[in-house]
Amino acid sequence: MTGTADLDTVLGKAVTILRAFRPDDRIVSLAELVRRTGLHKATVHRLSGDLVANRLLDRADGGYRLSGGLFELGMLASLERSLLELAMPFLQDLYERTHETVHLGVREGHDVIYVAKIGGHRQARAPSRTGGRMPLHCTAIGKVLLAHAGADLQHEVLTGPLERRTPHTVVAPTLLRRQLRRVAETGVAFEAEESAPGLVCVAAPVPGRGDEPLAAISVAGPTGRFRPESHATAVRAAGAALGSTLSRRDLLR
Repeated sequence: MTGTADLDTVLGKAVTILRAFRPDDRIVSLAELVRRTGLHKATVHRLSGDLVANRLLDRADGGYRLSGGLFELGMLASLERSLLELAMPFLQDLYERTHETVHLGVREGHDVIYVAKIGGHRQARAPSRTGGRMPLHCTAIGKVLLAHAGADLQHEVLTGPLERRTPHTVVAPTLLRRQLRRVAETGVAFEAEESAPGLVCVAAPVPGRGDEPLAAISVAGPTGRFRPESHATAVRAAGAALGSTLSRRDLLR
């Protein structure tokens, strides 16, 4: 997760403990929290007790787990909540049209944060999850958001380390820059097994008030049955329609 807490403050130490939890964790022991955070055992024990008292952690056999209070706080994030509520009909329409996995994502730093993910019983295996994040350069949504971002951000990403998630991940800056120019021209981005083997994807922007999109929408499916090119028009139309709806509701930044 990007961003670091200030370990010189109580709040910073508490946030460090919360951020130590990983997507696959069920229960994390006190000793493991100490190891992951680098904080003193007594500090972790005391602050974990405070987090339990505030419903941000739950005590469980053998350790701690994240509490539902965090979910409640997350749902109070006004922009993301409003975006999700208004986007859901468009995402559902795309799912009904394709019966493949549909995503809504926003940019945070050099990552995509997935605000929503809709998939049926036959959805393809994908590394994405609601509330999770992926690098911009290896996802269709990320390429859309990066292609329409400012020159400074593009330079940061293209000159920084580009993680190779699969053998097909584009890590050559020149090639990636060429792809981004194409995305900016066409209004649609493609991913071909760049974030996960066997997964292909098409994405389009949700226009914001300025040049940078507020979000992006994608449809992903397995290479054996899904042809992303055939759904580019539908995804582009869904993004434009959602952007228009957000504009009428005055929710654009």
